[in-house]
Amino acid sequence: MLEAYLFPISYAFLTFPIAALLCAVPFLIVQYRKYGYFNKFRGFLLYLFLLYMMNAVYLVLLPLPASRHNAPMNVASVMQWIPLNFIQDILKETKVVWREPSTYMLLFKERAFLQVVFNVFLVVPFGMFLRYYVRSTWITCLVASVGLSLFFEVTQVTGIYGFYDYPYRLFDVDDLLLNTMGGMVGFLLAGWMKNHLPRLDRLDEKVDLSQKRVSYTRRTIAFCMDGAIVLPLIGVLTVLNLKGAYFIVVIAYYIVLPYMMQGQTLGTWIVRVQIRGAGEHLKLKEVMIRNGLLYVVWGGFHVLLITVNTAGSQILLVMYVIGVVLLDGAVFLHVLLCLIYRDRKLLHEAKSGTRLAIVDNHSINKAG
Repeated sequence: MLEAYLFPISYAFLTFPIAALLCAVPFLIVQYRKYGYFNKFRGFLLYLFLLYMMNAVYLVLLPLPASRHNAPMNVASVMQWIPLNFIQDILKETKVVWREPSTYMLLFKERAFLQVVFNVFLVVPFGMFLRYYVRSTWITCLVASVGLSLFFEVTQVTGIYGFYDYPYRLFDVDDLLLNTMGGMVGFLLAGWMKNHLPRLDRLDEKVDLSQKRVSYTRRTIAFCMDGAIVLPLIGVLTVLNLKGAYFIVVIAYYIVLPYMMQGQTLGTWIVRVQIRGAGEHLKLKEVMIRNGLLYVVWGGFHVLLITVNTAGSQILLVMYVIGVVLLDGAVFLHVLLCLIYRDRKLLHEAKSGTRLAIVDNHSINKAG
């Protein structure tokens, strides 16, 4: 019986790093948008919940049938609608002599009883999370627990929504009752535990966003978001044979747009940061130097490599490639030094006199 639970749990832990990486950017963006920064304790809770949900889903679904074309189960019906039928199952299978308390421990070795315990404990963390993290009411927790359990049961009885030819698990109304009970037990436990854990509504009380640095993780997310917008535009204009498509799009998006939109592109808006200059208002010159060095000059060297490649001169191409590699090496070393020495400013920021600042909900904080 224990091995049946250890198998899906081990798979959940093995695949958790992959899921954690896939969820990292959405988690960070939500935290940046909602709170203005990433709190490690709050992030720990989110990843803990992700690990729990993976374990819960794997426990419910695994092991899977060997083939999509599985055989039907040898049962009269795949639906069990009799409430509290688990009591009868326990009484049928148990070796406990109810008049002898010394035999009660045998319950913890019996399948029917352990199945009941499993179904209750499966949703306990869910109820705890809803009350502590989401701060939901007991009614919300009750409805959500029923919904989660119903999702599990429907997924099983439909053969993962038709993926398998036949259901490979029963739909059991007792599972709905026990799962829901587990969610409510978790809700009650969270009421006690929250007195021994940090209050989530007070995590941000002493946080001054104006004193927080804009992390390189945050910069990278904004950079990638902007790239996902700009690169397709450049590609479309290039296919349409528009000369200088790269420079037209880059100047419009990275220089004109930030100047008009108070130092923000779509990527920096998503992560709640903006470019700030030396004065109260961002100057066009400051944006031109900052993003010009980064996207027009550095990015332009890479784009012009295509032109050199089609020029027909192998010597010129080799020399240009060496130059680009050396430039990239210098940029990489410079960024690495900035990562190591936090007081060191990136070249395009130092030359333009600009910095990235976290955008407050009500005002612009002077964070760098």
